[in-house]
Amino acid sequence: MADDPRQALAALAQARGVSLSALSRMLGRNVAYLQQFVGRGSPRVLPERDRRMLADFLGVEDAALGGPAAAPPAEVTVPWLDVSAAAGSGRSAEGERVIRAVALPAAMLRQLGVTAAQASMIRVAGESMMPTLMDGDRLLVDVGERRVPAGGGLFVIRREDGVAVKRLVPRGGTIEIVSDNPAFDAVTVKLAEIEVIGRARLLLRDV
Repeated sequence: MADDPRQALAALAQARGVSLSALSRMLGRNVAYLQQFVGRGSPRVLPERDRRMLADFLGVEDAALGGPAAAPPAEVTVPWLDVSAAAGSGRSAEGERVIRAVALPAAMLRQLGVTAAQASMIRVAGESMMPTLMDGDRLLVDVGERRVPAGGGLFVIRREDGVAVKRLVPRGGTIEIVSDNPAFDAVTVKLAEIEVIGRARLLLRDV
């Protein structure tokens, strides 16, 4: 949609199949009111009453017609999935049922570069990622980030019908699956042998 409110109004009216004169009458104005606004910029800004009536009728936000931008929400909700990412040898994931919605500060997600639509929460099970991750920790997972960078990173993966959270490090045409707990050996596999579900972006731990 055009950034200019006048162009936006003209395009919305055309898409809705209604004339500017008909919209002017709906506002209780003379029939040339909106034509003058679109063509001549008079008035320069639509009064709040007119703008809101038009926005409601056309099904758009008030800001599209020159109103103030809506304040971003203070919180967003992300799904907490019924999946445990094993910090061990892997844990079966029979389904990904949503347990409940979790409210998180929207500013925090923006700072992490994660959109709410691509975020989910899961629980950590096991000890292989200690001391970084503990059994029972919660992880915010960004399913929009599945590419493993050259320097590696912490990812949730599916392998051999199990879901696990591990540190992945590219090694040429293979990927090294590393546990932070030195008691667990690293494993090198072909990238095709695992499914990268998403990158772990935030640890939430109850204290």
